[in-house]
Amino acid sequence: MKEAWLELLVCPVTRTRLRWDRDTDELVSDEAGLAFPIRAGTPVLLVEAARQVDAVEVPGA
Repeated sequence: MKEAWLELLVCPVTRTRLRWDRDTDELVSDEAGLAFPIRAGTPVLLVEAARQVDAVEVPGA
């Protein structure tokens, strides 16, 4: 994941910034509680492709 992309990409649900979870290689929207996959180096920002994340999985929650 290119760090510069994080400045440009936003959650398609909340329009807030995403954070990159290096352990799971996903883009996480803390506000929406969704984790979007990165496939072959390309972020998949479709709600249908996202998985629900628990507050336990979000650092600092």
